[in-house]
This record gives sequence, structure tokens and C-alpha cells, in this order.
Amino acid sequence: MPAFITPRTRAQESSAAIQRLYIAMRHLFIRGGYKPLGISGEAMIEALMVLRPEIYGSISDPERVELEGLLYVFQRLPKGIEQCRYIKLISREGLEKSGFTPIIPPKRRRNCYHVDQEEMFIEMTRGRSDIYDILTHLTFMFVEAEKIRRNSDDYRDHKRREWQLLEEIVRKEENEEPFNIEVAYTYLSTLLGRTYEETAIACQRFEADPHVNSLFRITYWLGRLSIEEEQGDGDREITFSSALRERIGHHYYGELWAYHIKRTLQQNGWLDRPLHIISANPHSVMNSFFAYPALKKQFNEQVAIEEMARELSMEEHGAWRQKVETYALQNGMVQLEDTSGTNITVQLFDTAAMPFSRMSPELKWDKAFLESEKPVIVMMDYAFGEQAYETMDELLKPFEEEGKTIMLNVASISVMGKAGILEGDKGDIMVPTAHIFEGTADNYPFQNDFHAADFEGRGLAVCEGPMITVLGTSLQNKDVLEYFLHSSWKAIGLEMEGAHYQKAIQAASKIRNNISENVVLRYAYYASDNPLLTGHTLASGSLGLDGVKPTYLITLKILEKILSPGN
Repeated sequence: MPAFITPRTRAQESSAAIQRLYIAMRHLFIRGGYKPLGISGEAMIEALMVLRPEIYGSISDPERVELEGLLYVFQRLPKGIEQCRYIKLISREGLEKSGFTPIIPPKRRRNCYHVDQEEMFIEMTRGRSDIYDILTHLTFMFVEAEKIRRNSDDYRDHKRREWQLLEEIVRKEENEEPFNIEVAYTYLSTLLGRTYEETAIACQRFEADPHVNSLFRITYWLGRLSIEEEQGDGDREITFSSALRERIGHHYYGELWAYHIKRTLQQNGWLDRPLHIISANPHSVMNSFFAYPALKKQFNEQVAIEEMARELSMEEHGAWRQKVETYALQNGMVQLEDTSGTNITVQLFDTAAMPFSRMSPELKWDKAFLESEKPVIVMMDYAFGEQAYETMDELLKPFEEEGKTIMLNVASISVMGKAGILEGDKGDIMVPTAHIFEGTADNYPFQNDFHAADFEGRGLAVCEGPMITVLGTSLQNKDVLEYFLHSSWKAIGLEMEGAHYQKAIQAASKIRNNISENVVLRYAYYASDNPLLTGHTLASGSLGLDGVKPTYLITLKILEKILSPGN
């Protein structure tokens, strides 16, 4: 090899594999469908094998089925999809008004419909990122199905005894008949290529989640459909409806969503008031304002908001959560349920109607400022990937009705998100100074009103620097992430929305002049995972109660900056 030719690094190979995956998925989407084990599907599988994303663990192992990755994927796919030969991705096309009962995966909320025994319809209303995300998950699912099929054959290509016995176990499970669970784990471990202990732990994790089927059932149906296709008894197919292909990229759902918000602001006489937009999880803002006055009798006077939030997050305290929401609705909060299809809930807070004198002493506000300015807070739930551009772009446009154009008085935009951290641990805080868009030359430096010092001294590590907006969290591997961390980018973390939000904000403030160039920007993220540490990826489980502290630390700091500027 000539001296001037440098061999490609693993990071470069991985980056090229990500690009091939996205080009392939875009082509298949435009075409209208494909067979996962056809030529097009095999190209996607090959790229995924080169990439070997951390979240999919042992995907490249020809025998061992990746169990943590499977649970992660099935928590985000509709229950029962493992037995569907035909999967159709659709837009919102009226099925919500039909007699079909929607299946809604809790970790990725979308309406899904099991239209018959073999076909699943999945609504895709969050844009391209959502489509690419689900196609990546489905590709991984088919890879693991092929492992199960191969493991079901013995050295003579005959079906193993364990496969035949698994079928009997699934039948008994469906009929709620008793069976020896330890014997069942033994059979299943052979088909999964895993140890008895690994299989037993995985089965218990699947069993603990009511939104996914048992690992016995999932293994059987994945293997069965793969076997039938290999024998020529029916190919699996993924298709895209014509309505979905027509609507994607045209802000169809974001426009409906934003109009509903601005129409509500107008009806309440709030359009001319200073608006402070927050993108975060809805419960944190509502609880920071109203948990203390609503539940003060259940706690002592010195209780911290974080402590109350921990109690409210526990399953047995549903009545308390309802009490806080009822109190909020009676004291200045308006809840807008999403009917547009974006799956982004919105809360509006009229500070002029809120009882600040009864709120927690942790919450800092300037009485004179509130009486003078009467700010309104627009709280939106997390967007997903490119959906962040669609929703923010539409929200920042002027309100137009009956020939009138009313500009929004946007004073600040604050984004609190979950992100992967590259040097640190779950729960740590990241303060970005710029968003770098993966796979492009696009970069978005900005003046962040937040600094690391705002969060230091509270028992959590804080880092400050550029963050990577990735094409998909499920496509990242250690080689790519190590490059982002140690190269001149010196990235501190990765997320999926920052560059999209900033792209919309800069277009609105610097090009379209829809909002002031002086709008205050605040971005802060807490670490949901560290993809560079084994056992700390998203597939290893959620933060749980460990996420309460950083969530409320960031939320309270956002509210302090809004309610008491200059302090």
C-alpha cells in the first residue's frame, strides 16, 4: 500500500455504514416496501453488521441471541409484532376512528393496529427519524430471528427436540396451563444460544413488563416465521402507505399541533404576552409549581420538591398525581391533549393566575417582574429527532387567522433533554455550547444562557462543551463515539434533537424574522446512559428514580431563569 494512502479506521467504516443504512432506508421508503430478507433487506443487515451498534450488543454473533437488545426493541414495538408476517407503516389515516383497538408501546408512544393474525399497521407521525428508528429495530429483530432459526436445527438440519417442546410450552402458556418453568428455561437456552442463567434472567425481565409478550412466545414466533420463509411458505414484508410517503417532510402534523397551541393562546388573550417555551417532560414543570401546595398536608413544611417528585413517581401514588394535576388545572395551567398525531402533549401556564405565595420556597420568583410582564409558559413534551425541527419551526411562525398575522412574543426557549454522555455516568448533567449534526458539515454554535456553574455543587458531575445530534441512538457504536470524544470535536454527549431545534430557532430569528434575535436560549441535558461503558447503554434499562434529581435540578433552574431574570 502506498505511503500516502491511510487505511480506513473503524470509526470511518462505521460512519460509512450509518450512511449506507440511511440511504438504503430512504430508497426503500420511496419505493414503497421491501422484503427484510430480500436483496434490499440483506443490504441493510450487512450495514448493521459492519456497524455493530452498542445498543444491539451481540448482534454480530452468529449463534448468541442478543437478549437486552431484544427487550429494548420490543418495549418500543407493538405487542404481538413478532407473529406478524406483514408490517405496514402508515400515517394517521382514520384507523383511530375504526373499531380496531390501538396498541400503544409505552416507550415509544404511537398507535398500532393488529388488523389480523398476520398483519400489523403502525402509525408514523413523528417524521423521518421515527421511520428510520423503527426500521433499524425491525432489521435487528429479523437478524435475531435468523439466529433462532439456525439454532433450531441440529447438525443434520433436522429440527431439534427443544424446538418442538418450545411449541408445546407456548401452547400451554397461551391456554394458561401449568408447565415446569426451569425445564422450559433449559429448552429455551439452547434455541437462544445462551446459558441457563442468562435465559432465566432475561425471561424474568420480559415477564416483568406487561407491554411485551413472554420471551418464550417471542422466540417461538420469530423462529417460526423465519423457518416458514426459509421453506418457501411465505415471505415477510414491510410496506409504506402512499399517504405516509406523500405527507412525510411536509410538516402535516406539526402544523396542526402548532395551530392548536396558538389558537388556545389567542382564545385566552395570551398571544401578546411574553412566551417562554420549554421542551421537557410535562410532569417536572407541573410538579415544580404545584406539588408543594397540592400535597403540603401529606409532607412537612421543609420537604424538597425532589423528594415529593420521587414519591409521585411511585406507582402506588396515582391518587397524589391526580390531585396535583387537578390543583394545577384550577390554578393557571391549561392541558392540551394532542389530537394532531405528533404525540406531543402541551401544557400552558398563566403566571398571572398562579398562587406563587403558596408554592415551595425552593421556587424563586420576582414578584414585581411577574406582575409587570405576566409571562406565559408553553411546556411541550419531548420531540423525536427531526420532529423537533418540524414542531419548533411551526410553533415559531406567526399566528394567522382571518387575514390577520400576529407575531409571537417569544422571550426564551429552554430545552431539557435526556442524552448519552461520553465521559461520566448516568444522571450527570451536560451543558452544550454547540450542536454538531452527525454525518454532515452542519454545526450550530449558540449562546447558552446556562453554564456549568449553574448546576455545580448539587452532588452531580457537570460537563460543558459541544454535543453531537445523532441520526439515531440505536446506530451508535464505540468507534464512532470515541472519535467524537477524542478528536478535535471534543464532544461531551449525544442526543437526537438539539441541532433540529437550533436549526428552526436560527431560521426563525435570523432569516424569517418571526422572533427576536435576542431570544434567550437554554439547553441542558441529563445522562440517561453512557454508551461507551458496558452495561450502561440504553438497553441496560432506564434511569428510574435516579433520573429524578437531575430532572428537577434542571427544571428548577429553568423556572428560576424565567421567573426571576437577572438574579
